[in-house]
Amino acid sequence: MSATTTAGGAENLNPRRGVPARASQHFRSRGRSFLVASLARGQVEILQFFRSRDAVVFTLALPVVLLGLLASIFSGKVPGTGVSFSQVYTTGLLAGGLASTSFLNLGITITGERENGTLKRLAGTPMPRAAYFLGKVMVVLVASLLEVAVLMVVGHFAYKVAFPDSLSRWWTFVWVTLLGGTAMTLVGVAASSLPRTARSAGAVLNLPFLVLEFISGVFVPFTSLSHGLYNFAGIFPLRWIAEGYRSALLPSYFQKVEPGHVWNHGEMALVLAIWCLLGLVVSARTFRWTAQSER
Repeated sequence: MSATTTAGGAENLNPRRGVPARASQHFRSRGRSFLVASLARGQVEILQFFRSRDAVVFTLALPVVLLGLLASIFSGKVPGTGVSFSQVYTTGLLAGGLASTSFLNLGITITGERENGTLKRLAGTPMPRAAYFLGKVMVVLVASLLEVAVLMVVGHFAYKVAFPDSLSRWWTFVWVTLLGGTAMTLVGVAASSLPRTARSAGAVLNLPFLVLEFISGVFVPFTSLSHGLYNFAGIFPLRWIAEGYRSALLPSYFQKVEPGHVWNHGEMALVLAIWCLLGLVVSARTFRWTAQSER
């Protein structure tokens, strides 16, 4: 028997040779399939969003209208600073708009899709279930970026809110948007299990959301809130998103009117990261693909 034959025979008798390569190829193939499915689902979600033209217009216009109303009611400057209330409201409504697009709209939408059977049908398809959630993340990201961009333009030209003037401030603006949006998205997915029906979803989710907006400095200037109430708001992500936008867009000396007299980015990021983790864990444990009447 030749050396070549011996080597070939040894290779054929060893069934484990090449297993790691085949396994690696298998995982790469599954990864590509998952990515394709996720992108396809994201495309569907984004197309559905833009086809609802009324919803798009009102989603983008509501924070702008609120900014105009609040800026006209609360005129003047924040005591002890050269910053106008309209500029502070711009940062607060950036946070409120981001939370509304992610938490509120997502929670209501998923509740409706669970009740009308969309979730049940998707769960029965070959599409990986995680692709559904990534599709939601994509549409939230697109809608949030549009809303933030519109508010930034209006705030800049109507109320002289300066764009970030350094790379560090731009970086703060970006990570607050991404981390805050992720936290509110995951909390929205978790909260979608609270309403019993799609009809009640708006009322069930709007109540805690409106309370958080009032105590987090979105509708009422945070400088007018009691320390106890504002500290309580610090348990939740919305207050920190609003503070993050203030730190990115308002002058550095504005820190002196903050409760801690400083913008603590480390604490800000920690709280938002904790809410990301909490939203993920609660979503994994409570999310259901069928309506309550079918269980």
